[in-house]
Amino acid sequence: MRIPDAKVALSTASVYPESTATAFEIAARLGYDGVEVMVWTDPVSQDIEALRRLSDYHGVPILAVHAPCLLITQRVWSTDPWVKLQRARNAAEKLGASTVVVHPPFRWQRNYAREFVRGVWRMESETDVRFAVENMYPWRYRDREMLAYAPDWDPTKDDYRHFTVDLSHTATSRSDALDMVDRMGERLAHIHLADGNGSNKDEHLVPGRGSQPCAELLERLAATGFDGHVVVEVNTRRAMSAAEREADLAEALAFTRLHLASPTWVPGS
Repeated sequence: MRIPDAKVALSTASVYPESTATAFEIAARLGYDGVEVMVWTDPVSQDIEALRRLSDYHGVPILAVHAPCLLITQRVWSTDPWVKLQRARNAAEKLGASTVVVHPPFRWQRNYAREFVRGVWRMESETDVRFAVENMYPWRYRDREMLAYAPDWDPTKDDYRHFTVDLSHTATSRSDALDMVDRMGERLAHIHLADGNGSNKDEHLVPGRGSQPCAELLERLAATGFDGHVVVEVNTRRAMSAAEREADLAEALAFTRLHLASPTWVPGS
C-alpha cells in the first residue's frame, strides 16, 4: 500500500461556531497533520502570536492560511482587499504555512477585480508562499442566478499559478469536479475536501455523504503523488454536542486517509 504524500489538515472553519482554539485541540486529539486557519471575526484567528502559541502547545503545524474573503469578514484586517492578502502572506510566512487560500473578488469590488489576476501573480512572485485561488459558484435564489464573483467564479478561466479546488463548491456550481481538476492540472496545489448534493446552498457535508467524487479525487491524488494539502472543511454547525462534532471530524479524517492510501486511479483512464 502506498504511503500518501499529501498532508491532511483540519480547517478551523470546520468547528464553527466554536473557536479557533477549539479547532487546534480537536486536530491534535484526532491526529490531523495540521490546520488551515480561517481568518475571520474570532480575534485569535487574526493574531499571529496567539496562533503560534496554539500550534506549539498542541504540536499541530499551521499548513495554510485562508485570507478573510467572506462577506462577514469585510472589515477583518482592513477594508482594503490587497491589505488583507498582504497580511495573510505575512501570517503564512511567520507561521511557516506554505499556502494562502484566496477567493476571487466580489463583482462589486471593481478595482480589485480588474487587477486581481495580475496582482496575485505579483504578490506570489515576492514570496515562497503559494496563493491558491479557489473555485466558487453562482449565487442562486429560486429560479434566479447571480454571478457574484469576478473575473469569474471558475478560476480555471483565468491564468493563476496555483489553484484550490473545493468539492462543496463544485456541488453548488453543479460543475464536474474531476473535469475542473483536469483543467487545473499541475497547478492544483490545495484541496478543500467536503461534499454536497447540488443544493443552492454551500453545504460542506462530511465527505461520502453527498454526490461529489471525493473518494475518486483522493485516489487520483494518491496515484499521482500529490504533495499538497488536503484540508477537511466541513459544516458541523448542526452538531447537537461536542461529541457529535468530533465524531463527524473523525469520520472525515478516516475517509480521507482511507482513500489517499488507495491509489486505484490509472493515469489516462
